Amino acid sequence: MSEITVRQSIQKGLAEALDADPNVFIMGEDIGDYGGAYAITSGFLEKYGPERIKDTPISEAAFIGAGIGSAAAGLKPIIELMSISFSLVAFDQIVNMAANIRYMSGGQVNVPMVIRAPTGAGMQLGATHSQSFETWLCEVPGLKVVAPSNPSDALGLIRSSIKDPNPVIYAESAGLYGLKGDVSDKYYEVEIGKADIRTAGDDITLVSYGHGMPMLEKVAEELDSEGISSEVIDLRSLSPMDYETVNKSVQKTGRALLLDTSRKTGGVMAELAASVQESSGDYLDGPLLRVGSEDVPWPYNRKLEQHAMSSVPKILKQIEIGYSL
Repeated sequence: MSEITVRQSIQKGLAEALDADPNVFIMGEDIGDYGGAYAITSGFLEKYGPERIKDTPISEAAFIGAGIGSAAAGLKPIIELMSISFSLVAFDQIVNMAANIRYMSGGQVNVPMVIRAPTGAGMQLGATHSQSFETWLCEVPGLKVVAPSNPSDALGLIRSSIKDPNPVIYAESAGLYGLKGDVSDKYYEVEIGKADIRTAGDDITLVSYGHGMPMLEKVAEELDSEGISSEVIDLRSLSPMDYETVNKSVQKTGRALLLDTSRKTGGVMAELAASVQESSGDYLDGPLLRVGSEDVPWPYNRKLEQHAMSSVPKILKQIEIGYSL
């Protein structure tokens, strides 16, 4: 085991891919000399050269379109967006083109492309740079969407994403880049579409992904101090989603809280809640609980931003009200 950060895990996975396959290249804004908006590609230009580390103009539509074309022609592009908020500029390319080419060609043309992007609020970047559009993109057939919450999963999922023949959205919680954790020195991959039971428990199921996981871990500690046993589940993959693992847990515990760090309305957990209600409604001993961020544009002011976000006190309050635990 080595203790490294989420940032270092992603860097390691990218370097492995570049070293192993000459068809892999990275492109995006300021990923060369500058090293990337969050320093993920720092030093890559010097090591791999401009043929494989390509700085692009400020036009997401253009360079994601170029990525789709190069992937269809047999290369393996890894595209970095400065923010998932900027995916809006290229939604036609991502949603209409990348996601559908394999289906519309009858399986003759694949798009093995990874789109990496920091996501989420909490960094005081204002309303237009704090979105969580992985919640939108996971609705699109033909795309896979993953969101790691720790260094080990960050490395395992980037490996799986790069190997996948489909376009993959790799959503990186901006607030977790510096998070440290143990990562195996032996090679491994994390299966896309498989959730992780982080902590086994019997009294309540707690589910989230990405930046929500540190909150749930603190909630579980608080509940444990009161004699309440929590089963904590990290989705890791939003599309495909591991409904089976979550429903099995709910059927065991009889209670569940689903946490969105994005806005509650239209969040990923709304779809998961529908699945739990359909498949496990008879097992519930109380209401199915959901917590999400407020339905407001993200404030720049730090106190207002923190007030709008999901938080440990909000989660504990919802559990207290919902289940009187």
